[in-house]
Order: sequence, then structure tokens, then C-alpha cells
Amino acid sequence: MRFLLPALSLFLGATFAAPAAELVKPFLIPRTATTGWVIGNGLWNITIGDVYGKKLFYGGRDLIGDAVGHYSGYDGEANFAWTSASIYQETNEYVDIVFTSDLIDLHWVLTPSLPGAYQYIINKSLPELGVLRTLFRLSNTTFTHGRTPIKDEPLPSFADILSGTKVQDETFQRPDGTYITKYDWSTFIREIDFHGVYGEGFGSWYIRPGRDYLNGNQLKQELTVHRETKTGDAVELNVVHGSHFQVSSQATFPAGKIWGPWLWYLNDGSKEDAAIRSKQEFSAWPYPWLNNTAYQSRSSISGKLTLSDGKPAAGASIFLGDNRSNLSTLDQGANYQYTSTADSRGNFRIDDVRTGIYTLSAWGNGGSLSAVTTTFALNDIVVREGKKTALGNLSWKINTQRKRIFQIGALDRKALGFKNGGAPYTHGLAAQSPANLTYTIGKSNESEWYYASSALGSWTVVFDVPKSEIKGNRTAVLTISLAGWSQSSNLDVSLNESPVASFVTKDLQSDPALYRSGTTAGEWRFYEFGVGAGTLREGENKLVFKVTRFTLWRGYLWDSVLLEWSS
Repeated sequence: MRFLLPALSLFLGATFAAPAAELVKPFLIPRTATTGWVIGNGLWNITIGDVYGKKLFYGGRDLIGDAVGHYSGYDGEANFAWTSASIYQETNEYVDIVFTSDLIDLHWVLTPSLPGAYQYIINKSLPELGVLRTLFRLSNTTFTHGRTPIKDEPLPSFADILSGTKVQDETFQRPDGTYITKYDWSTFIREIDFHGVYGEGFGSWYIRPGRDYLNGNQLKQELTVHRETKTGDAVELNVVHGSHFQVSSQATFPAGKIWGPWLWYLNDGSKEDAAIRSKQEFSAWPYPWLNNTAYQSRSSISGKLTLSDGKPAAGASIFLGDNRSNLSTLDQGANYQYTSTADSRGNFRIDDVRTGIYTLSAWGNGGSLSAVTTTFALNDIVVREGKKTALGNLSWKINTQRKRIFQIGALDRKALGFKNGGAPYTHGLAAQSPANLTYTIGKSNESEWYYASSALGSWTVVFDVPKSEIKGNRTAVLTISLAGWSQSSNLDVSLNESPVASFVTKDLQSDPALYRSGTTAGEWRFYEFGVGAGTLREGENKLVFKVTRFTLWRGYLWDSVLLEWSS
């Protein structure tokens, strides 16, 4: 097995904010009839039963107490039952302990000086599923705060939750009208440096470098931490395959797929220490100590994207995922996924890609690509170990014949730039959007268009067409790009009182982003509608979006509205 100095320093170096303790070789105490297995080192230990890990001792305290503890499962509460535990591998630096179930193996990798453990999952025979996770449910008195990259504050108290009225799943309204919901603690998973829960003298953190095992693209969002609403436990989630903000994440996985390794890290509650450790872990990935040939078999991929008009695809979002999948890039996750962003010249590079066959996808991410309505895809990309995959110059076909009449919002699959778009995760924010809105091209600003529509009424776009543009039997194309849609809501679209399109609940697949506190994106939808000759007229024109059916907090997340002459 090969080792690199940075990785060894993580294993053997200082214990950072861990309490002083004599170094003890990691141990696995075999199961007995009453205690289960005990694993740990001189800094911490946990007792793991058939399903749950309890009695987590660290720094002289049981960090679980009356809470549920550590467990792993899928699709709700289908939790794994451990049938055995054994030492999978032992070296001078670490001990790899494997807990076996019928469906997966869960590994804990311990060193003498590490306050915590590396963990990874290997698939054996998982069924098709939408959610796969590990988690800790910890003492609600020890762990009082939660931290994500975008939210760092006290968890709501259990008493506060109990005083509220439940208004939807895991969402409660306080007597003062404000809300408590676990979804306010969500974030974009590929932007997480570390997340966890902490309190006076103690912190428990997940650090997840190498996100290739996580499902979805750049806009994949997930739950992280929260207060459990039935027991008050402090919940530290590690959702490695999830569906909470998209249409579907159902997947069937190949045997041997690995999720992880990630680091579960204990300290004295110091976020600064956790941040330092996070940077070290990200620098050390992919971990050279993992004894798995497929995991270590990697190479790089690079290329240059140029639009068919000769301009560079500057700032394009790049996604490398399942080959020839019929799923959206957000919904993919059967194998391994990688993301990147093209530079100002359209160049991109992704390092440490696992060997395999992939599809490369790209789409506009604002900037100079704000009006690009097409996407790019290249199938059957083969990545071989030790052989750099240089794709060279790639041409991205765009519509060059069309001429813009107006556009509201950049085509970037996000509601950024609009009123409340990109705001912190906040339940019920869509209710602030007006039922009726008039937006005048040339006078109104994008910030006057709200990020979401969620009430009965009409949003009207008023725009002028000069006489010089009205010629012959000229047709147009109306592009409607939605950053998300949550049922049940119907929308009729008309142009100068001529029907253009109808969005009907029964014809659309719902994503939960809008009613689960999302303000930026859900599942992207893209539509183009032809506008017949004679529909547009000289002078004032009106494009109307009329909501004819709605459910509170649900409706449409806007990305962009673009009207163009066909030629």
C-alpha cells in the first residue's frame, strides 16, 4: 500500500483540540450478549449494537446520553442491522473495522491519535433507493448549536418546537407566526467544507472531501443538521445519496460502489479547529491509505468548450456523470459524479476522476452565457488509469439565427437576481411574492421580479415592439426556464390574449424545493414555445403568466423568460 506524507501526518500528527489522553491502539471488543461491539481508542469509544451505536464517550462525557445514537439506513427508517464486526485490515498506522449487514459493509478507520474515525460504505446488494445516509443523534444538552457553510446559530429548542403547530412535514409555526423547520438548515452539498453540531466544550463534525460519491450536480441540496422534533436530539446528518430537493433520486448501484471515505471528527467545539482539519482533509484526498484498487484507479480529464459562434463558453457549468443516462444531471447518482467550471477561455479540467465511462455535460451559468438556450453533451468518454483524457476543442452548438426581443433573468438554472432569490433558506418566503405584478421592459429591474410565484393572480410583462421589427410573417420563440416547480399549481401563459402554453399539475413532476425553504433552485425545467406570425404587434404588447390554481408555499421558481424572433 502506498502512503503519502500529508496523509500520514493526518493519521499520526497532533490531535488538535482533542482532550489530552494516552495514545491507545484502536480496538474492537467482540460482541457479547448484552453490550454489542465496542470500538475506539484512548480518546473515545462507542458501543454499537445490532443497529444503534450508543454510549459515545469522549472527554469524560457520554455524548449520546438519552438520544438515539449512531445508525445507518436508507429510504426513511430502513436501518441496517449488523450481523458481524471484524478487523478488515490492520497496519502500523490504522485499524479498519468493518460492520457487516446483508446489504452493505460500513467501515470505521481508526488511528491511535484521531478523535473520531474515517468511515466509508461499500455496496453489496442495496435495492433501488432514493436516500442513503449515516447519522448521529446526540445529546440535546451537550450539542446546542449547528453549523453549515451558510448557517451558524443555536438549534431551535425542543420546547420551542413543542409550542408550535405543525403545518407540513417537519415544519412548525410558532405562536408569533414564525417557523421552525429542519429544511432551513439545508445547503448545496458540493459547497460544504464541514458541517456539524457543537456546544460548550464539545463538537461533532462531518468533513467530506472528494464528493464524487454524492449524487447530483452543482445544484444538489441536502439536509445537514437539525433538532429532532419528536425527541429533541441534536441530529448530525451525513446524507450521501438524497432526494429532498429534487424530483427523484431513485438509483440502482453496482456492487462494490464506495461512498466515502469521509471523516467524522470530534473536538472541543472549536469551529476554527474543524476548519483547519477540513482544509487538511481536502488536501489529502483521494486518500492513498484506502486499500481498494478501484478507488485508487484514477486519472484526469480536460478540454476546451467553444460556442458555435466562435466565442468561449466562459464560466460554463461542467458535469461529468453517468454515461448515456436518461436522467437529468441533478438526478444522476448511480456511479460517480464530478463538477467543475470553465474558465474565461472555456478551458476546464477535472483531476482524480475514477476510471470508467462518462458523459460530459455543460450549461450556461450566467455571465456571457446568460442567453444561451442550448446545453452541451458528449457521451462515451473513457477515463483510463494513469492516462490523461484530453478532449481537445469541443464545439457547443447554439442558436445564432434568433434575435432577442427581451429577457428577464439569466439562463443559469437559478433564481438569483430576482427579489428574494438566493436568500437564506426560509420557510414560507414564497408567500411574500405578490399575486399580481406588472413588469415593464426597459423600466423595471430584475430585482422587481420575484424569485417565485405562489398565489392566484397574473404577472404581466409589458414590452414594446418597434414598427421596424414587424415585417412579413415573422415568428418568435418564447423560452420559459424554471429553476423549480412544486405542486399543486397551474399556470396559463398568453401573449396579447393569445394562448401560448399551460402548465398543469398532472403533467409536471414536482420537486419540493420551494416549500422546503429553497430560494435558489430545485429541479430545472426548460420549455420553448413557438409564437405564430401576427401575434406580436407594433407598439405595446403583453405577456401574461396567470396562476389559476395554487397551494400555499408551492408554485414556480423562476430562472429566465426570454422572447426572441425566430430569425
